[in-house]
Amino acid sequence: MDALSDVISAVRLTSSVFLDARFAAPWCIQSQVTPEDCAPFGPMPSQIIAYHYVTSGHVFLGLDNEDPKKVSAGEVILMPRNDRHTLGSAPGLKPAIMDHLIQPTDGARPAVLQIGGGGEEAHVICGYMGCEVPNSPLLAALPRLLRIKASEGAGSAWFEGSFRHAAEEFANGGAGSSTVLSKLAELLFVEAIRRYLADLPHDQTGWLAGLRDPKTGAALALLHTQPAYGWTTDELAKAVNMSRSAFADRFTGLVGVPPMRYLSHWRLQLAAVRLRESPRAMAQIAHDVGYESEAAFNRAFKQAFGTTPGRWRRYESDSEQRE
Repeated sequence: MDALSDVISAVRLTSSVFLDARFAAPWCIQSQVTPEDCAPFGPMPSQIIAYHYVTSGHVFLGLDNEDPKKVSAGEVILMPRNDRHTLGSAPGLKPAIMDHLIQPTDGARPAVLQIGGGGEEAHVICGYMGCEVPNSPLLAALPRLLRIKASEGAGSAWFEGSFRHAAEEFANGGAGSSTVLSKLAELLFVEAIRRYLADLPHDQTGWLAGLRDPKTGAALALLHTQPAYGWTTDELAKAVNMSRSAFADRFTGLVGVPPMRYLSHWRLQLAAVRLRESPRAMAQIAHDVGYESEAAFNRAFKQAFGTTPGRWRRYESDSEQRE
């Protein structure tokens, strides 16, 4: 498996589709995935990647301090940090209040939104991908918006046909269509990252540049898939066939932090997820993510998150109950 696949696998994405939106110009709405959108599928994940698939017509998407972008049929737009944004039939329109216009799901069909003035039509399917790893370096390194045409790239005919068919089935309440569409969205997200990586300037630095680099990317994959192993800089260097000093310089220069500091940060991210999801004892979780003692784990966790693991777990549990 390649480094990107290993890292994405460690992120553990889950997907859901929550709205079938049908518009007729002129129209404009404000959009952002909320806990209410996630409620039918469970608690809101730690991080959200919102997406819209335009099946027909076109929309203009606006983000703060950026010019609106026209998105046409067959394109998917993804927002790795779930930024609030507007969708409209033209730039500069005032967003409408739409909550009372949404027809909630009946269990067999998706929630439906119909809004507009009777003009040119557009059809958009809205969904999200959730990531339970807080402060994921992958999502933090991506731009605010990714866009991709399902009709471009290797296997485009199959992919576009599958996506369009699943979207039609979803709109008609077809059995299993939401699950199929969600999985296709995950594949499309991976493809969007692949294309973004391919277009990065050769002198680019940062986490994604490190992932693209064969040696550093291989090391990142090892750290993400085997976080509990007792890695040292020496062992990582040997694993990617480099000298210790050359590897340490290369990793730090691209990623921005030394390998062992990066590993410590990643272990604590995983621990935060397990404290939220698992009833396992604190000492067991500490061991699972690579800490030899609970005391060392407690110190590192408090330094990173500003609170103890026990308080973090109680707060996350209370948050889920409130949702």
